[in-house]
Amino acid sequence: MMNKFAVVGMGQFGIAIAQSLASRGAEVLAIDNKTERVEYIKDEVAHAVALDATDLKALQAQNIQDVDAVIVAIGEDFESLLMSTVQLMELEITRIIARAANAQQRMILQKLGIKEILSPEEEVGKNLAETLLNPSIRSFLPLPDGYKIVEVNTPKRVTGRSIADIGLRKKYNLNLITIKRMFDEVQDGKKVKQEHIIGVPRADTLLYEEDIILLLGKAKDVERFIQLNQ
Repeated sequence: MMNKFAVVGMGQFGIAIAQSLASRGAEVLAIDNKTERVEYIKDEVAHAVALDATDLKALQAQNIQDVDAVIVAIGEDFESLLMSTVQLMELEITRIIARAANAQQRMILQKLGIKEILSPEEEVGKNLAETLLNPSIRSFLPLPDGYKIVEVNTPKRVTGRSIADIGLRKKYNLNLITIKRMFDEVQDGKKVKQEHIIGVPRADTLLYEEDIILLLGKAKDVERFIQLNQ
């Protein structure tokens, strides 16, 4: 039976969660009140809708009560996060996971009765230590069960090779979520570097030296991939 999840809030954190769940075969409903964010993620998840998650009827219309869990990943507006969470509780969602940016927000969510709270900001210190110890890693997000999402510079030994040739999944047990690719663009007569996202890389997509790749996998597999290809 396929797992079904809803992710509310398509900021960087919400997108990373939605992409990682979808890449592991889950059916994901992505929700945001901004159409451009929904457009960005729509091809990578089963369903993506633009709606106000503080609107009870709008949530009901999406049959959100049928999912296994809802992750409220809103990071810009804590009032909206709270109101969305309250509406989900009103709908008797069996499992609600909410984001807290600080200890005060965590305490408020706990007072509401939310038992599962994500605090990505608390991981900043761990993130810094990881990036200092391993310069190839630009950032990472720890996940349950020993998994993590990492943003890494393309290792030297895989530069110029295709995704299929590298064997990320078969050889390293890793999933490639996306590629951030730098292009030269001319702005006001000057050549500048611009970052572009390759949403769903194909098997024949080549990796280049300046590419930044977003990977999902067990921590030990990520480290093995980096160490073997430096």
